[in-house]
Amino acid sequence: MLELFLFTMLLGAISGILAGLFGLGGGAIIVPALVWLFSIHHFPAEYIMILAIATSLATIIPTSISTLLMHHKLGNILWDRVFRLIPGIFFGAGVGAMTANYIDAKLLKWFFIAYLIYVGFRMALQVRGNTHFKKSKNWIDYLVGNGIGVLSALLGIGGGTLTVPYLVARQIPMKNAVAVSSVCGLPIALSGTVVYALLGRNESILPEWSFGYIYLPALCGITLCSVLTAPIGAKLANKLPAKQLKRFFSIVIFLIAIKMIISL
Repeated sequence: MLELFLFTMLLGAISGILAGLFGLGGGAIIVPALVWLFSIHHFPAEYIMILAIATSLATIIPTSISTLLMHHKLGNILWDRVFRLIPGIFFGAGVGAMTANYIDAKLLKWFFIAYLIYVGFRMALQVRGNTHFKKSKNWIDYLVGNGIGVLSALLGIGGGTLTVPYLVARQIPMKNAVAVSSVCGLPIALSGTVVYALLGRNESILPEWSFGYIYLPALCGITLCSVLTAPIGAKLANKLPAKQLKRFFSIVIFLIAIKMIISL
């Protein structure tokens, strides 16, 4: 148990920096790391993946609050955009968590991988968005929010890999896109965590210290360090040049895509 807890503390430190720097909730690293960790500790095989996803979502709550406060202090959050995205995101995250046990995960992952590769090339090559798209059709934010919420809850991520590229395509400056994404990670995490906790409440063979599908020791270890390192990432996001940050972000996206391909 001590070894597991110490490992999750290290995991939290890394995911916190990513959350502040790229607007990622850290799920792209946390989920596969927890799957490996739960496997070597002989957790019930049929519950390992959903435990990792649910726990990853739960860790995003304190990390998002920490990065939200830092980005607000720096003046990077576009609140009008946040308020248009949040309703759909909150609803979509609940739907995504409820359907996690029924959807074909491999097919979903392949679609997501294709999307990540497209976004990675777009950002690496500094492709410009459509200015007209930015100035009209603000209702699209409500619709897109649903999709971001569903996919994020299914994959155990904070939605940064979806929210940031979407906002950049609408001509939002990178540092503002990262800030908005950090805020949007909170409703994803809250909605998904509640649903995953309720879904697993009647499962009798889950590991000790599980709260539904959320494994509390891993949650505590990760959040203990992530809330400390997330502001560091947020400060870096505010200081790095926009073009350089986009290229850094594209590298992260490619790494996530490679990880997902390997997992298949």
